[in-house]
Amino acid sequence: MKYLLWLLKAAIFFTLFAFALNNQQDATVHFFFGTQWRAPLVLVVLTAFSAGLIVGVLGMVPRWWKHRSVARQALAQQKAAAAPAAKPASTTAVAETPAEMPPIHGI
Repeated sequence: MKYLLWLLKAAIFFTLFAFALNNQQDATVHFFFGTQWRAPLVLVVLTAFSAGLIVGVLGMVPRWWKHRSVARQALAQQKAAAAPAAKPASTTAVAETPAEMPPIHGI
């Protein structure tokens, strides 16, 4: 499995390397107010991909923060609820045996 993973990584690398070698001609990107940028096409594509990746990650950061804070609050509530519930078991309570517990699916 380890060698198959390395083979996949090498195939992806050589594919991208061949893409870069085949797209070395200059491309002109025209911006606003008459400004332009001349660079190899592969560099333009890489820059556009990187900018899209950065914009996507920055767009997700607020939601990540929100989910982390909600998870922290839920964990704090769970710990607070578990602390007073640790009272001694009564003598009339019957402990569940593994045979009485329902089966766990999806594991």
